Amino acid sequence: MGGLAEDVAVPEPYPREFRDDVMRVARDRDPGVTVEQIAKDCGVHPMTLCTWLRQADIDAGTRPGVSGSDQLGDYASASKIRSMVTAPSRCTSVFSQGDQG
Repeated sequence: MGGLAEDVAVPEPYPREFRDDVMRVARDRDPGVTVEQIAKDCGVHPMTLCTWLRQADIDAGTRPGVSGSDQLGDYASASKIRSMVTAPSRCTSVFSQGDQG
């Protein structure tokens, strides 16, 4: 039974050093050179580079938003909440099976 998740190729994240180098080139670009040109030259999608630049500004505190480390905490909390919500339903199904015999 092939689900959608099995059919979608998820790209590997770019290495941190590569992202840092591309962002440095984008920030130090000459006048008239666009972020799109740099992204194309480096083999990344322009929106990806814009996202990296925006998140770096947020992490540096120069732009409002949720820092990368805060996002990781939010993901962990959401995962815990999901497991707490689904655990009782699993227990209920186990106990209800025992009542049938």
